[in-house]
Amino acid sequence: MHKPSDKSPGHVGDVPADTNPAALRADARRNRELILDAAREVFAARGVDAPISAVARRAGVGVATLYRRFPTRAALTTAAFDEQLTLCAAAFDEALADPDPGHGLYVLLEKVCATQVTDRGFASVFMDRFPDTLGHDRERHCAEERLAHLVRRAREAGQLRDDFDPADITLLLLANNGLAGQPPEAALAASRRLLAYLFQAFRTPRPGSLPPPAAMELHGLPRPPTHR
Repeated sequence: MHKPSDKSPGHVGDVPADTNPAALRADARRNRELILDAAREVFAARGVDAPISAVARRAGVGVATLYRRFPTRAALTTAAFDEQLTLCAAAFDEALADPDPGHGLYVLLEKVCATQVTDRGFASVFMDRFPDTLGHDRERHCAEERLAHLVRRAREAGQLRDDFDPADITLLLLANNGLAGQPPEAALAASRRLLAYLFQAFRTPRPGSLPPPAAMELHGLPRPPTHR
């Protein structure tokens, strides 16, 4: 992880801004939503390291206005991806609640892979660069624990080969990450096909055994490519 670096003069520390958006005036609330919409678009297209000035331009506000709402890059990124994080947690809940563990795991991976190739910003945040205000280590550890639990359930149900390892999902995401630079429609189609190919291999017993799994974790994935 990297410490947030974009701060305006007069703003000190990593204190999240707008902790109570409902208390803002109507014009301030509108500016806040414009900034968040712009941040999601810019980060999705260019990654979370995109210049803050690009977010301000997309929102149609001054940089000073943006910093009044969000004093640091971490505060902006946290607020911009709050909804996606909620949806991500819900996807894990749905997968864990699915009575068919293999199906639950597949649907979860389908959502993760689709997000990885279409939203560079969220993919970077989720895989490698949670801002400090999101509790990076806690969130990543929770995601990896839940993923390991899903894998264990599917393996115990006889839906995954005996030598399958959660690190094999990291291999899937590494391969899928290479599609992130393609046009969204083509990237999604290729991602769905790649997942279907590999998941069939995950599920189908093969003669012989695989080499030992590599020691790989989600936070070791390279960030998606960015375009300046």
